[in-house]
Amino acid sequence: MSQDTNEAAVRRFRTLFISDVHLGSKSAKADHLLDFLRHHEAETIVLIGDIVDGWRLKRSWYWPQDANDVVQKLLRKARKGTRIIYIPGNHDEFLRDFPGIHFGGIEVKTNTIHEAADGKRYLVLHGDEFDVVVRHARFLAYLGDWAYDAALGINIVLNMLRRRIGMPYWSFSAWAKHRVKQAVNFIGEFQKVVAEEARRHEVDGVICGHIHHAAIEDMDGITYINSGDWVESCTAIGETLDGEMTLLTWRVLRAETTPTTTPPLLAPPVAQVKLREVEAA
Repeated sequence: MSQDTNEAAVRRFRTLFISDVHLGSKSAKADHLLDFLRHHEAETIVLIGDIVDGWRLKRSWYWPQDANDVVQKLLRKARKGTRIIYIPGNHDEFLRDFPGIHFGGIEVKTNTIHEAADGKRYLVLHGDEFDVVVRHARFLAYLGDWAYDAALGINIVLNMLRRRIGMPYWSFSAWAKHRVKQAVNFIGEFQKVVAEEARRHEVDGVICGHIHHAAIEDMDGITYINSGDWVESCTAIGETLDGEMTLLTWRVLRAETTPTTTPPLLAPPVAQVKLREVEAA
């Protein structure tokens, strides 16, 4: 599809939250993110860390054209008036030395408090601050990163075979993560700790990334929101003009077919927050 996307095909939001793109990794679905950005506009875009994968770039340089295209697309949006906030994560932690600095109209912050249109306030951060392995066992974090790369490599081989027999994309790494007891326990504990941090800040909710598990959940009165990633799930969070938080999924390029909606299990309904599944555009 050309850069000049039909205006009628563009969905407009008050705020978009995007994390864990991992540009510089061969597993990054930069083409999907670029397609998503062509079809979505927002007054503010908040990049919640691990947009650039500095860890992998240190090991070996990999920067394809679609990674460049994503960066240029974001810079173009900033020039046209979109406010873009970049909150670094652990993979792009080199940017944490530049809080308050603007790069091409993109503002770097350690974290921020986002006030939605409905008046609710959300603590926004990457989330690695609450990952004990990342903070205190750096070697294990790198080892885990290598294992994750291996799982993504298996994904590539499996899905090549699946495509040949006409089957849709399926993520082995996501399947393993949801079946391994330790991983499931880690996700649950991470959510609890991050929600507790939001409670300490006396806000209504928290929006984060880091664990590559998209969700909108109620945690004892705190709305926990995770924007997922652009390695496996291709998800983002959209705040509508009236303040609703919506989980957006873009697993198939628009040029190929209509985008899928987010599976209900990723965004279960909660009493405290009005949730709305994304309808196919």
